[in-house]
Amino acid sequence: MPTDAIRSTRLAALPWRRLRTAVVCALVVSLPLTTVWDSVWSLWFCAVLLAGAGTLVFSLLEHWPRRLPRWVARWAWQVAGVALAMPLTTLAIYHWNTAAGAPPFWLDAERRSGFFFLCFLGTLVAPWLALAALVRQKDALARTQALAFELERSELARQALDARLHLMQAQVAPHFLFNTLANVQALVDTGSPHAPALLRSLTAYLRAAVPRLHDAAGGTLGLELELVRAYLELMRMRMPDRLAFTLQADAALQDVSCPALTLLTLVENAVRHGIDPSEEGGTIDVSVHRRGANCVATVRDTGVGMGAGSGTGLATLRERLALQFGDRAQLRLYAVTPHGVCAEIEFPVGA
Repeated sequence: MPTDAIRSTRLAALPWRRLRTAVVCALVVSLPLTTVWDSVWSLWFCAVLLAGAGTLVFSLLEHWPRRLPRWVARWAWQVAGVALAMPLTTLAIYHWNTAAGAPPFWLDAERRSGFFFLCFLGTLVAPWLALAALVRQKDALARTQALAFELERSELARQALDARLHLMQAQVAPHFLFNTLANVQALVDTGSPHAPALLRSLTAYLRAAVPRLHDAAGGTLGLELELVRAYLELMRMRMPDRLAFTLQADAALQDVSCPALTLLTLVENAVRHGIDPSEEGGTIDVSVHRRGANCVATVRDTGVGMGAGSGTGLATLRERLALQFGDRAQLRLYAVTPHGVCAEIEFPVGA
C-alpha cells in the first residue's frame, strides 16, 4: 500500500480511536464517584458527554484556525480549548437536564455541588489526557515519517539498481554483437565456402537473440541454453575441426529465471579466449544442475587455459550478478588439467 494511502487510512481512523480512549478514561475516572452519586447512569452519561466534547474540541482545534499567532503554540491552543470545554459542557448538561419550571441548578445545593465537582474533575483530568494524546500523536507521526522515508529510500535504491542493470546490459549487448560479427568477418575474409551458410545461420540467430539483449530482467535458463546452442553451432561452422561441445541441463531448471546472456557470456568467453587461441582447438562442456537451493551453471573448456586472459565480459557479468543477487551469487574460475578453464556461476533459485 502506498505511503499516502497508509497515512490517509490512519488519519481517518484517528478521531474514533481518540473518542474511544477518552470515553474509557472518563468512565474509569468516574468509578469512585458511583458510591456517592444519586444515579450511576446519570454520572456515566455526563462522563461520556464530557469525553465526547473534549475529543471534538481537541480534533477541531488541531486544524482550526489554520494559522495562529506566533506566540501561540498549537498544542497549548488545544490543551486550553479542552480545559475550557469541560465547564462549558458541564454547564450545558445541567441546564439541559433541568426540568421546565424547576429552579436553576445553582439554587439546589446538591446539584450545585455536583456541578462544581464535575467541573473541577474534568478541568483537572482532561488537559492531562490531551497532553498525553499530543505526545502519542507526535510519536506516531515520527514513526510514520520514518516509515515513509524508509520506503522512499528503498524505492530510490531499487530505481538506482534498475538503472545500473540497464547500463550493464547496454555494455553487454554491443560487446557480444561485435565479437560475434568479428568471428564471421574473419571467416568471410579467408574466403571460406562456409561463409554464406554461416551468414544465414547468424541472421537467424540474431533475429532470435537481439530482442533479448536489452531485457535487463533476464529470461529463463531454457532460453539461455537455446541461445548457447545456436551460438556454438555458429562457432562450429566457423571452425568445424577445432570445436566440439556438449550441453547438459536439469529439465526441472528450464524455467528458472537468470540474468540475460549469463551462460552466453561464459561460452563466448571460452570460445574467444580458450578455443580460438589454441591450434588444436578444444571442447566446451556446458552443464546446469541444482545444488541445494541454488542453481549452478558450469562452462568447461579445454582451450589454452587461464593465461590467455578472460576479457571484459566476465568482469561485467560479475558486476551484474552482484547488482541483482548481492553476495548470494558467485562467479568462480578454475584451471583445468592439463589445460583449460572451468567457469562456474551459482545463484539462488527463484530470487
